[in-house]
Amino acid sequence: MNLITTISHNAAQAAKVMAIQTAETKSKLLNDMAIALRVGKAEIFKANAIDIEFAVKNGLSESMVDRLQLNDQRIEDMAVGLETVAKLPDVVGTIKDQDVMPNGLKISKMRIPLGVICMIFEARPNVTADAAGLCIKSGNAVILRGGKEALNSSLAIAKVLQDVLTAYQLPKEIITVIADPDRALMTQLLTQKKYINLVIPRGGEGLINFVSENSQIPVIQHYKGVCHLYADKAADLNKTLKVLSNGKTQRTGVCNALEALLVHKDIAADFLPMVAEHFKEKGVRVNGCAMSVPYFENSKQIALNEFGEEYLSLEIAVRVVDDFAQAVEHIDQFGSNHTEVICTEDLKAATKFQQLVDASVVMVNASSRFSDGSQLGLGAEIGIATTKLHAYGPMGIESLTTEKYLVNGDGQVRA
Repeated sequence: MNLITTISHNAAQAAKVMAIQTAETKSKLLNDMAIALRVGKAEIFKANAIDIEFAVKNGLSESMVDRLQLNDQRIEDMAVGLETVAKLPDVVGTIKDQDVMPNGLKISKMRIPLGVICMIFEARPNVTADAAGLCIKSGNAVILRGGKEALNSSLAIAKVLQDVLTAYQLPKEIITVIADPDRALMTQLLTQKKYINLVIPRGGEGLINFVSENSQIPVIQHYKGVCHLYADKAADLNKTLKVLSNGKTQRTGVCNALEALLVHKDIAADFLPMVAEHFKEKGVRVNGCAMSVPYFENSKQIALNEFGEEYLSLEIAVRVVDDFAQAVEHIDQFGSNHTEVICTEDLKAATKFQQLVDASVVMVNASSRFSDGSQLGLGAEIGIATTKLHAYGPMGIESLTTEKYLVNGDGQVRA
């Protein structure tokens, strides 16, 4: 077997061991991993410094460097994420829908792990811990193939977690990081349908498309985050500005950051000057329609077909819309099924927006930054599914499992 086939085979064998661990063992394992991250953060920081130096030297964008950067708080967030996942109910082995057929057969369904999850991601070393934690809790093994930008950090985090697995006399192949970022190896991974059960790519549009087009394994797309905020005519302007600011400026290089603002024409004259003053203070660049650009200094007018960009920086698109219907139509055309927000005090408009807008998360009067597994009660997330397969939106433990039928009889045969 070649390297990738061997790695995939070993992960599949490790998944069988992980699948039979008790809920108590999995929780203890995750709590000990959280402790190990805190204790071992000095070595992780050393590895991360190499990645940051490489990123700066090679001119990576400010948002990409921010994604790569690890500090005390981000290590603590990873550790707390593992502890939170440890506390969640264990869904593996739960049985539902127990029915008795007329012929006496007893039919039920049991929730089981998927097996081996392959995560393909770019410059997010925290994915290593988040994905490992969720896969362990759900009884799976995980193969992580990160971009070269985050490789040293990912390997260091994985080493800390693998040492805990070894201490529990569990195979370290439950967590595997591909140490070579060669794209040819990624292509080989995508052919390992005998051993890998699901592929989840997280990254730019190019990566998602490449994986989707080349994989022989089912793919859950974590597509780009072109997230909109629609300021309805019944919006509370101060509340809306607060939600807009948090969504756009709190952290720009993430998929749940806002990339577009839609404003109902009836409130544009009152609201856009407030937005312009705030964006000037925060250094946000505006690309807008003909009606919005006069409100902003150094703004750029763009055509309708130029909307739909994922900026991942202090940059945003702004459009004044005629009404609610046009806002929804715009989102239908340019949204990416990730997260959409309406700010309004009109309950009917809010309800209609949540019913009509096609996105995995639809919010009313709340920041798009809450579109995150840790914020929605999942403990952590392995990705945000923007395809409508068995999962849609932030993917937690249940999204990494499936169900199988259990049929119990007493000698029945089919006529």
